[in-house]
Amino acid sequence: QVQLVESGGGLVQAGGSLRLSCAASGLAFKPYAIGWFRQARGKERELVATITWYADSTYYSDSVKDRFTISRDNAKNTRHLLMNALKPEDTAIYYCAATDPTYYSSSLMLAESDYTYWGQGTQVTVAS
Repeated sequence: QVQLVESGGGLVQAGGSLRLSCAASGLAFKPYAIGWFRQARGKERELVATITWYADSTYYSDSVKDRFTISRDNAKNTRHLLMNALKPEDTAIYYCAATDPTYYSSSLMLAESDYTYWGQGTQVTVAS
């Protein structure tokens, strides 16, 4: 059974930083892409960043480029989203998602439908 659990969210002042983590179980030794999505109140969920299994390719939405960094270390079984220079408009629930290893592709996974497994989300609130 695959389970993703996000942590590291919270309340931060504008300009501050947070590092989100995504704990994964049930996917050991299987290749999968990781995506971080967010959903602000009243808005649709959007892709923030994604990273391939070998971390050789990453993607960032224009709104977070140069401020956020997605990373993973498969040997250490860690996945993070480092968020710097946070803005009030970054306030949202942040979700970690993983693709199904059965259909793994080395291409960047940019569509929400590419992801099979989802965490419950962690709230990030940026105060102005």
